[in-house]
Amino acid sequence: MYARDHAVIATPIGPIRIEGDERVVASVRFCAGAAPVAGVTAPVRAAGEQLAAYFEGCLQAFDLPLPAPASPRGRELRDGLIAIGYARTASYGELARTLNSGARAIGQLCARNPLPIIVPCHRITAAGGTLGSYSAGDGPATKQWLLDHEQRHR
Repeated sequence: MYARDHAVIATPIGPIRIEGDERVVASVRFCAGAAPVAGVTAPVRAAGEQLAAYFEGCLQAFDLPLPAPASPRGRELRDGLIAIGYARTASYGELARTLNSGARAIGQLCARNPLPIIVPCHRITAAGGTLGSYSAGDGPATKQWLLDHEQRHR
């Protein structure tokens, strides 16, 4: 059993808490009002550094150890979401067709994503390119900020 570690980093859209252990980055959460805290383990420190670089506009793809999904299909879906490139978007339906899945399954994947930004569910839009919902931060306002940020730094 590995001990849990966490860090809190300041970002332009509020503090972000990173949790993990000596092996993986387990979660990323927006946490209003939290004071910055340095992580101890290598994965948590690396996540903090990479997220900071992302917000500076210097990083377009994350390279972090993530927990294994519960199933091979879960890995395929998460990998498909990660494959949506920086400053690009896809609709729930488009990603579902690409991954031979259903749009509802893609919606659940995004809604339950414990690693927002790192696993870029903010790049999934509703049909016709409308914003759609977002389960992290301040919801759609955070999603729009992230999409605008990527457009500015592509």
